[in-house]
Amino acid sequence: MRSINIAAVLLLAGCGSDSLTPILGCESGFGIEVDCRFQNPEDMVLSPDGRIIVSQFGGMEGSPGSLVLYEPPSGMLTALFPDPSVRMEPEWGDPACALPDAFSPHGIDLETRLDGRHQLAVVNHGGRESVELFEVDGGGVLTWRGCVEAPEGALLNDVVVLRDGGFWVTRMFDRGSDTWAFLRAQFGFDTGWAYAWSQATGFSKLPGSDAAFPNGIEKSDGERFAYLNTFTGARKIDAATGDVVAERSMKPLDNSYWSEDGRLLVASHTGSIGELLACMSVPEGACGMPFEIVALDPDDLSEQVMIAHEGAPMGGATVALQRDGIYYLGTFAGDRMGIVDLSP
Repeated sequence: MRSINIAAVLLLAGCGSDSLTPILGCESGFGIEVDCRFQNPEDMVLSPDGRIIVSQFGGMEGSPGSLVLYEPPSGMLTALFPDPSVRMEPEWGDPACALPDAFSPHGIDLETRLDGRHQLAVVNHGGRESVELFEVDGGGVLTWRGCVEAPEGALLNDVVVLRDGGFWVTRMFDRGSDTWAFLRAQFGFDTGWAYAWSQATGFSKLPGSDAAFPNGIEKSDGERFAYLNTFTGARKIDAATGDVVAERSMKPLDNSYWSEDGRLLVASHTGSIGELLACMSVPEGACGMPFEIVALDPDDLSEQVMIAHEGAPMGGATVALQRDGIYYLGTFAGDRMGIVDLSP
């Protein structure tokens, strides 16, 4: 059943906003505080010490991007990668995979491995298609530990780390088929799937994951279930059998992150395909494409809209990370992070 956080929706309504006009100012409003020191903060995760690691998206064509560390509530920003001070000590991933010549991050995830070490995985479009693997220490310092190159022709999006050091990663569509894939996804046709990767077996298709534009991916606490976001909605998959145990039709979904109350926070693009394409060509500032942040029940995927907004001070949200009741919003097209305080 669909329910709505009425207070948040009214607070962030943004009446009269034009979602197709680039937002050039950096004024907060409609309950969203903005920090305009970012480059397309497309995805983010909590570091072991409670700070936020942000993936600054370059673009699927491989334009440069970076990882930065954001510290609430002070707002301090620290460059993480690329950085010449980062140690390069390969140990994880494919031994044949070398340090990348270019770095263009997309989806990221961090997990505490069975050996107690913190593994950060980053989808990289720079120079090649790969998943870069880092170790994060307690203070947020990175060590590059290796990588895995994607299968031939794959264009990846999001990744979730498994506790044995493997990962699941989404393949949106074949590289070079962007326009055709978008058209097919509009009508619900499958354009890609998710992979499982392990040190022992390499890449294999995650059963039950064929979908229209697979995007964000998460896992259940016991790693039995995969939660897959697609152009047509959300899907809960038994990772061993491929059985779809729950599914919900929704507007195009982006990244997922677990909320503090145990639900799955998912960013949903609620505008038109025209608005989405316009967002991709915003030269500066931010785009105002309408979005929702939806909390999904992990059992049946029933939904509650937590935040709904359009226009200034930011739109096109791709992720919502919750920390101490505060939501930190990222975007694939803009110079800002949004901060929404929905704490009691």
